[in-house]
Amino acid sequence: MTITDLRPTDEVHELRARYRAFMEEHVYPNEPALGREDDEADALMAGLRAHAREQGLWAPHLPPEAGGSNGSFLVYAHLNEEIGRSVWAQLAFGCQAPDAGNGEILWHFGTDEQKARWLRPLVAGDVRSFFSMTEPEVPGSDPTSLRTRAVRDGDEWVIDGHKWFSSGAEGAGFGIVMAVTDPDADPHRRATQIIVPADTPGVEIVRAVPTMGHRGRGWTTHCEVLYTGVRVPVENTLGEEGDGFRIAQKRLGPGRIHHVMRWLGQMQRAFELMCTYALEREAFGGPLAEKQTVQNWIADSAAEIQACRLMTLDAAHKIDQGEEARVEVSLIKFYAARVLHDVIDRAVQVHGARGLTDETPLAAMLAMARGARIYDGPDEVHRMVVARRILKSFAAGEPYRFD
Repeated sequence: MTITDLRPTDEVHELRARYRAFMEEHVYPNEPALGREDDEADALMAGLRAHAREQGLWAPHLPPEAGGSNGSFLVYAHLNEEIGRSVWAQLAFGCQAPDAGNGEILWHFGTDEQKARWLRPLVAGDVRSFFSMTEPEVPGSDPTSLRTRAVRDGDEWVIDGHKWFSSGAEGAGFGIVMAVTDPDADPHRRATQIIVPADTPGVEIVRAVPTMGHRGRGWTTHCEVLYTGVRVPVENTLGEEGDGFRIAQKRLGPGRIHHVMRWLGQMQRAFELMCTYALEREAFGGPLAEKQTVQNWIADSAAEIQACRLMTLDAAHKIDQGEEARVEVSLIKFYAARVLHDVIDRAVQVHGARGLTDETPLAAMLAMARGARIYDGPDEVHRMVVARRILKSFAAGEPYRFD
């Protein structure tokens, strides 16, 4: 593989231009209205989603045979340098978390019946979904410690448990629940993923957990959910019994790189705002752009963003080639999370007090950036994964190769 392989083709350049035009005409001007998260915002978003479908820009994370418009990780990475610039764009284009990840595992692991009942309306945007794995009593970074149980009773699963950070559960049509089905099995074979309609008796959304001062609405909520005697058919099992951990890894790997792809757009937008304002704003006899500290921030940000881009494109290319790329994904997850925060923080600093207001998107971007170091695996866990994989290679007499 060469750097040339990672560059966008003429077709991708053209597609990016179409997404960019949509963003400039429909998304950026409507960000203040969408940010109010009320009924009018919902109606506005519904219109944007319909328009994106009409323009063939819908669900770029999935292949056409699954109802999407792309399917290549490398192409999707390039597109997210546009889509990722606004938190509202992923919903407008039908590629928002957690629906994107749920759609992928339904596509890869679902039965024909499950795809017809759950995947098709999900990708079409007719329903939303949630992923219910994390629990308040045990660390979310270690899925082998989950306590939620699913017990077989004839042709049904009976689910009892307590979850939280089930993002998007409020108003969703169904969830994918990770539950222990065989507590005596190997730790990585104890759990199973089960599709649960949200209106099933015993499913209780206790609350939307406020995060960073934001309660959220609909797909932006992070919910606490109780499952009490919840009965669903065994045919709702995703994959085979005991496949829960394996499917979770298959879901979280692409989910993590999807996050990083979006962060590329966030970084670049913050970088552009920083550079533009540095040229406009004068202080102490000249523009901020002439101050050495600001110049250092700009230079460091440019280097770090480009490093994140190339690392992300490399990982996406490897996934497209059928490689696991677990080390590459973990590397970019913790590295890009730090760069995301640092670039946005520098942009805020250049803007001064204005950067803390809602006059620019930077304050909201900074609040969201802090969570990047925690969700889908904290930085420390990803560093551990990378180090262990590399050391395992050296211990086997095969030094780790950076290719």
